[in-house]
Amino acid sequence: MMRRIFVVGTADTKGEELAYLRSVIAEAGGVPVVVDVGIGPARCHVDIPRTEIAAHHPGGVHFLCGTDRGKAVTAMGEAFARFVSTRGDIDAMLGIGGGGGTFIVSKGMQSLKIGVPKLMVSTLASGDVGIYIDVADISMMPSVTDLAGLNSISSAVLRNAAFGIVGMAGAGPPAGAGKPAIALTMFGVTTPCVTAVSEQLRDRFDCVVFHATGTGGRAMEKLVDSGLVSGVIDVTTTEICDHLFGGVLSASADRLGAIARTRVPYVGSVGALDMVNFRAIDTVPAHYSRRNLHCHNPQVTLMRTTAEESRQIGGWIAEKLNRCSGPVRFLIPEKGVSMLDAPGQPFHDPIADAALFNAIEHTLSRTRERRVERIACHINDPEFSNALVQNFLEIAG
Repeated sequence: MMRRIFVVGTADTKGEELAYLRSVIAEAGGVPVVVDVGIGPARCHVDIPRTEIAAHHPGGVHFLCGTDRGKAVTAMGEAFARFVSTRGDIDAMLGIGGGGGTFIVSKGMQSLKIGVPKLMVSTLASGDVGIYIDVADISMMPSVTDLAGLNSISSAVLRNAAFGIVGMAGAGPPAGAGKPAIALTMFGVTTPCVTAVSEQLRDRFDCVVFHATGTGGRAMEKLVDSGLVSGVIDVTTTEICDHLFGGVLSASADRLGAIARTRVPYVGSVGALDMVNFRAIDTVPAHYSRRNLHCHNPQVTLMRTTAEESRQIGGWIAEKLNRCSGPVRFLIPEKGVSMLDAPGQPFHDPIADAALFNAIEHTLSRTRERRVERIACHINDPEFSNALVQNFLEIAG
């Protein structure tokens, strides 16, 4: 099957490169669709003009006529992301750009589903590209030279990119993709629990585990929003601590938002809600200096949550779950929420745990679909992983 490759760039400044990519992609066996996300008039033939992209901005196309290029680039990025989200015919996307173009194109790439090939050839690709990739599966390729007209170097780089994206588009789904995928969240201190759950379910489900480091939680919820997972076992909700109390591993205020939006079957728990994450100990904010701090390693410092913080965390989680109309089961391990929260361990604090558990129970609005249950064991005990599996199978089948 001939794959439709959306070739995206600013045709007012990258017209020669876009025209070249059109010809090379056709040579490689793809169907090129050239998309202009520039601010000025195009300097090559395009299939989808800038005005069509700009029309997807909530404020219309007026920003194309303004004098502030920075504002226009920002607006075009939002418009392109909205445009991409309306299309179901993109088999792969190849983008080119400098500073402005990379920003615009990557915004659209972030709107594509995980698994759709995305390759960004950029003058910025050899530096910190986190702001462009976010939690999407975008491949960044350095352009080596500036993208200011074709030369022997840029032609070779772009030709490789064109053949590469056509090859990616023709790869097809991986073997074994027939099993329904479920998402699980894990931290080092909840590994025994999540490992046991995965071992029990992997014969029936494709168990996709996410490290609860902020980007992991956001990536998991992006997959939920994309419809690529059929259920969630959210053992480790620790990113919420960081969001509320200034830690470095926040997954943003939208944590649990995808669960409400999609009604996906959800089993959650309180994994690692005993800790807020910071970098090296000298990076811990001064107002936390007298707290119960634990050096996990030279680059990671953990802070034990207090009873009052635990109350806030529990209430925040319950309020989020109250917005969920799909099947929800929330399980509470009464004897500890992480490896560090056990008798003899540095974060063992039954009073803080009780505050957390009570806040969840008192705030959660129980319905036939939304339930909370206490289990008289530690989160890493076999009894708890068995309970997670049983509850998940009851609501997911």
